[in-house]
Amino acid sequence: MKRLFNSSVLTVGVLVALGSTQSGCIVGGVYAYKANSAASALEHAKVLGADRLAEFEYHFANENLKKAMEEAAEASYGDAIVFADLALEFAEKAIVGAKAAHEGGGR
Repeated sequence: MKRLFNSSVLTVGVLVALGSTQSGCIVGGVYAYKANSAASALEHAKVLGADRLAEFEYHFANENLKKAMEEAAEASYGDAIVFADLALEFAEKAIVGAKAAHEGGGR
């Protein structure tokens, strides 16, 4: 099984948090936590086949996670957190949609 995200997401998040200024360190840590949560949920959605069964939700979550990483790389942690939250929200919706499709209920 190919992993969509691996521990590099967490590693990048931790390095970004550690490299932040002292006042930004907490925000960087919040971003790292949220991005890792979103990446884990997105990986779970992928395993359930959400990329086929809940396409919109899955791909919207994926694109928001990518954008969160871009914003964090530019030290725009507030924006990164917003995108990571959206990624998590839609990854969870993709999981629900994929589970419903597996049960024959569709979306």
